[in-house]
Amino acid sequence: MALLKASLWLALPLVAFVSWQARGHHAFSAEFDKEAPVSLEGAVTKVEWINPHAWIHLAVIDDDGTSVAWMVEGGTPNTLLRSGIHKNSLPIGSEIKVRGYQAKDKTCVPACKANGRDLTFADGRKVFMGSSGTGAPRDGADPRER
Repeated sequence: MALLKASLWLALPLVAFVSWQARGHHAFSAEFDKEAPVSLEGAVTKVEWINPHAWIHLAVIDDDGTSVAWMVEGGTPNTLLRSGIHKNSLPIGSEIKVRGYQAKDKTCVPACKANGRDLTFADGRKVFMGSSGTGAPRDGADPRER
């Protein structure tokens, strides 16, 4: 009986960790709207190189001249690395363009959210930054799509 109790206490952190990981990952269609494409151009303000999705934060200048904060979700850090995006390729202040899809809730508190499909660097180089097979639209951004 004591061995069973000890085993349960040892397994509890593992169960909590696995359930947290499962809760954190979602399908594209659960959060983003394939009918709401966005094209963003702005300066990188922060990069979160975390699982299950990396986030690139941008300051986008709106039509009226105000700065709007955007959080753009990418694929996993491993997906981004394979596409040619790494921590040092997005220094704070660098200008980039991102094409993607806005979040369904359309709120911008604390920042507007989008799922990024492709990213264009200042030198014109374009890379795929999204995740596939999660309900994301087949829009030609993923080079693995046929």
